[in-house]
Amino acid sequence: MQDYIRNRILEVGSYIVETSATVRQAADVFKISKSTVHKDVTERLPGINHQMASQVRKILEINKAERHLRGGEATRRKYRIE
Repeated sequence: MQDYIRNRILEVGSYIVETSATVRQAADVFKISKSTVHKDVTERLPGINHQMASQVRKILEINKAERHLRGGEATRRKYRIE
């Protein structure tokens, strides 16, 4: 694995752990696709840093469990009459 990819994986993992960011938010910050972020943190990160990978996995599970609530809130704000 090339060094710049390894560094990107560790940076994305650290960002998600520090900010509890979603895959979409991390992709926007690092200017990469959501699928790249997902592949980095679910497939590549465990081979580099297993402890960080488990922390990221927990955060992503929480985000997945809450996504229907976030979507409902976004829809409510979109159609709110002011």
